[in-house]
This record gives sequence, C-alpha cells and structure tokens, in this order.
Amino acid sequence: MNASTHHYVIALGSNRRGRHGSPRHELAAAVAAIGGVVAQSRGIETAPLGPSRRRFANAAILIESAETPPELLARLKQIERDFGRRRGRRWDARVIDLDLILWSGGPWSSPGLTVPHPLFRQRDFVLRPLLAIVPDWRDPLTGRTIRQLAACLPG
Repeated sequence: MNASTHHYVIALGSNRRGRHGSPRHELAAAVAAIGGVVAQSRGIETAPLGPSRRRFANAAILIESAETPPELLARLKQIERDFGRRRGRRWDARVIDLDLILWSGGPWSSPGLTVPHPLFRQRDFVLRPLLAIVPDWRDPLTGRTIRQLAACLPG
C-alpha cells in the first residue's frame, strides 16, 4: 500500500434474488463489482432484522483503494442501485446492502457518512465476518480489536 491508498472494510448483505441469482450469488457479484479485494470472509446465513422474513447472506471484504471515504461511499451506493436496490425501505428485503464499516484512516464524519459505522459493534452479522478477515483491526473510537468486540456479543 502506498501513501495514497487506503484499506477499507465493507460489510455485504443480501436476502433477495436479483439478476445474479441467489443472495450468495449477489454477494459474489458485488465483491467483483467493488474490486481491489485484499481479503474476503466466507458467507454466513443470518436472521433478518426488522419485519423482513427472509434470511440474509452476509460477508465482509477488505479492499485497497485510493478513494476517499465519500468517494467510496458514492461508488458503493451506485453499485447498490445497479443491483436493483430501492432506497427508502429500511429493514425491507434487499438484493444488496453495502456498508462502509472501517477504514485505515481512523474516524471519519461528513454529511451522510460516519466511519466507523455507528452500529457495527452490536451486529453479530457484521462482526463474525470481520473476525475472519481483520481480527486485530482496532475500532478507532473504543480502541478494542474486532476480536474483543465480537467476544462482547451475547450468545
């Protein structure tokens, strides 16, 4: 990694078939669309949050990119739209959900973007995949590693 590139951790989720097929196929297609992958977790199946009844396929990737956090977020949102994601339906079934969780630059805050992702510490479906690829990364706000955060989750 040179001085102008950064590492980013992205969480991926899908619980609805799309043009690439099953949720697991949607995750694989999203990983290919994002590119720059340094490490990738295996997919896991998880229960949905909220009213959706469909189980999710979840995974995480570590990528290298020269983009700033807002530039990467804009590209992730474009990929979601290209995959058929409809905005404004929180907790609903979705073809793809791409969340920027952490980056190598520490905390970031700008309109529409907060890194680290504000809820990642409480989400098993994010921490379990992260544990497989970046167990020793530290949350820049708490100082805890991903391994420590995952150990604090119930059950």
